[in-house]
Amino acid sequence: MIVTCVHVYVKPENVKDFIGATLLNHQNSIQEPENERFDVLQDPNDDTHFILYEAYQSEVGAAEHKKTAHYLTWRETVAPWMAKPREGMPYKVLAPIK
Repeated sequence: MIVTCVHVYVKPENVKDFIGATLLNHQNSIQEPENERFDVLQDPNDDTHFILYEAYQSEVGAAEHKKTAHYLTWRETVAPWMAKPREGMPYKVLAPIK
């Protein structure tokens, strides 16, 4: 399994729109064949900081996600709302093992 945690900082005036666009991306992403999880998290101490927790069965599945229409639409839509470029950090999964 491949996990990526994407840290996103959004301009305060765009938080509500970012949430709407990201939840739409989430709804489509969890339908992808290799998707295991796609969590959208908001920092309780900083409303402008989000983490997208993305888990895919393989590197191929994670790469395919980045080719989907919903991801490409999300990326283009939210780009001007970001306070700084998003940072995706890949992680090695130790548990659960599937």
